[in-house]
Amino acid sequence: MMTASGLPAIRESVQWAVQDALEGSPSLVALAEAAVEHYALNYSKHPPATLHDEVRATRNLLSTAVPAANRATARDLRRQVGWLSALLGNLAFHLDDRAGARAHLTLAGAIGESTREPALTAWSSGALAMVATARQDWDHARGHAEHGLQHAPDDLRRAQLLGWALLPALAALGHSSQADEVVSESNEIMQSATELPGRFGYDRAEHRLHVAEAHLTLERYDRAAAVARTSIAAAPEQTPGWVAATLVLALAEVRDAPDQAVDRALGVLDLTPPAQLRATARTRLARLAQLLDPAATGAGAELAERLRVLPAPIRTDGTTA
Repeated sequence: MMTASGLPAIRESVQWAVQDALEGSPSLVALAEAAVEHYALNYSKHPPATLHDEVRATRNLLSTAVPAANRATARDLRRQVGWLSALLGNLAFHLDDRAGARAHLTLAGAIGESTREPALTAWSSGALAMVATARQDWDHARGHAEHGLQHAPDDLRRAQLLGWALLPALAALGHSSQADEVVSESNEIMQSATELPGRFGYDRAEHRLHVAEAHLTLERYDRAAAVARTSIAAAPEQTPGWVAATLVLALAEVRDAPDQAVDRALGVLDLTPPAQLRATARTRLARLAQLLDPAATGAGAELAERLRVLPAPIRTDGTTA
């Protein structure tokens, strides 16, 4: 079992390895790969702000070894710097820093291109599509998704780019028939694909979440609720994926069963510490509150008050909640 102390311990090991080989070495590359894997696999176990600081520190340590390394070692280290930048971009997004997310992810994509790492290019493009979707920039979202699909190295990555990156843009633009085609293709891939864990992986629970949210965007509330329930059932309870699917289900139910939807949202707030609550979950909670009767009393009023006093992920002075 990993504890919170495991995060600085990884960074400290990287620091020792850099000091031992200032010009880089195969061992440092292997350790860098292990650090990226550790952060990616344990992404959801730590508050985003805490993990952000550790990933950033590790990236800075690796960058000091790149200039003096030979060409092959420098390329391999830069690849891991790229993956760490991708993690930083995703963490910034979950901390509601969209401009920072865009900067980190753009760097990650550029490093993926220059080091010929198609998986990094594809994933970073998908994440950039996610950021563009959040700011309702549908044309850029679709462009990033299509760029990522051009680099997707395997079927699972293609399904990820289809469901996570392209589908939200198509649904937001109201292209229902194209969205249905994307759902059909990605569902077919996911039926036989081997799931991969971690932030850079993709599984059926996450895929169903994106499909449910697309149906919600297209105002297919019954279908959204049905698919969201399958996502909830497939996700470990109280994880960010479970939270996201639960809130999508609440959004699908709120028009016909507002009390039930509010109870789901309050349950999420009861189970999730504020530091663990991602900006995406906060956005879904805010959308839910906006759909409720502003004169509501009882559970609806309680939800509104709890959201009002919820600490921001990043305060106005730049510190974290």
